[in-house]
Amino acid sequence: MVAEMALRREAFLDHVKERGEYGTVEEAERAARVVLALLGAHLVGEVRAQLAARLPEEFALILLNPLQSAEPLTPERFVRATAAWIEGATEQTATWDVSAVLSTVADAAGDDLLAQILLQLPAGYDLLFGRPQPT
Repeated sequence: MVAEMALRREAFLDHVKERGEYGTVEEAERAARVVLALLGAHLVGEVRAQLAARLPEEFALILLNPLQSAEPLTPERFVRATAAWIEGATEQTATWDVSAVLSTVADAAGDDLLAQILLQLPAGYDLLFGRPQPT
């Protein structure tokens, strides 16, 4: 029996909705889809597979979509890319979207896997995941 069970879709979206203070589950889902697609483009190999295993299937598939980022985006550019994909978004609202989704992902991942995820990303993502790392 795996200790870290994948979150159910409803539970995952409820967390995102609550953290992002969205009016509807649809808004939370839109943010989750965009952020996970961008995150998936930055992660490779076993780390990406392990994280996918802890997400609801629909979101795991988005994370595993074979998009590869040409170059790793800095946290600022990741937020800008999110804003570009969400209709009517600004950098401020996109920062909120990214944090709502990634903090939920961090909870699903657990500390050990999150540490491995952060190793694959440029510096500064710890803040977007809501887990500031000691420097």
